[in-house]
Amino acid sequence: MALMHVNFFSESLGMCVAADVILPQAATKLVGMETAAPAEKHPVLWLLHGSSDNHTIWQRRTSIERYAAPLGLAVVMPNVHLNGYTDMAHGGRYFTYVADELPRLMRGFFPFSENREDNFISGLSMGGAGCMKIGLARPAQYAAIGCLSAGADNHPSKSVDGKRDVDPRWAPMYERMYGDRKLEGTEEDVFGSMQEIVDAGGPFPRIYHACGSSDFLKEAAHHTRDHFQAIPGNPFDYTYVEDEGAHTWEYWDAHIQDFLKFIRPSVALKA
Repeated sequence: MALMHVNFFSESLGMCVAADVILPQAATKLVGMETAAPAEKHPVLWLLHGSSDNHTIWQRRTSIERYAAPLGLAVVMPNVHLNGYTDMAHGGRYFTYVADELPRLMRGFFPFSENREDNFISGLSMGGAGCMKIGLARPAQYAAIGCLSAGADNHPSKSVDGKRDVDPRWAPMYERMYGDRKLEGTEEDVFGSMQEIVDAGGPFPRIYHACGSSDFLKEAAHHTRDHFQAIPGNPFDYTYVEDEGAHTWEYWDAHIQDFLKFIRPSVALKA
């Protein structure tokens, strides 16, 4: 595998940004790690960080390179700061950056596949909610979504006249993110996006969703689980796992491996 530290300019954000990229490399003399690489374009995992972290964190806290190597899977880890992967009312257009601009730029830099069946998105905590939002708003782009230790909305609350009735603890952050913007019918309305996919008859990204039994976001995870489990026929192939664990890297290290097993059959066909 090759590790690239990529610095480039984002038109969506109007500034220079960073992402770390792991590229597949088939090696015959590498000791201690199985590797593979596709004959042509690489399948890609778009891997999102949480609220206190940045683009380096998955490498620092897990062995993501080692886990991806035998799949011939590229991994893109962007830095997005603390913004909920949102087009902010008072800040950058981070949803547009990650959902639309980043894939286009990365495919210009690297031989990444544009095919839906070769693209997967996952993340933890803020990144778990982010990958749900992005994946369901852009279902034609991703074959699977892996949400870890999060719900589709990490702070579920009632909507009044299309606006969020916010817990006072989160009000300053939500003001920066949304201002007076109505969320219903936008990419921020994740369950609305889910229903749009159902009403249209697809495409349906497969969804792996895991949360620890001691995680403080378990209620948000249950709120999301209940929405998906209420859909007749389980068209998203929605899989919910709740096992022992908390909001920790021990949990995320284990369950990103489970997500890679969840997507492995479709990746292996390309490797």
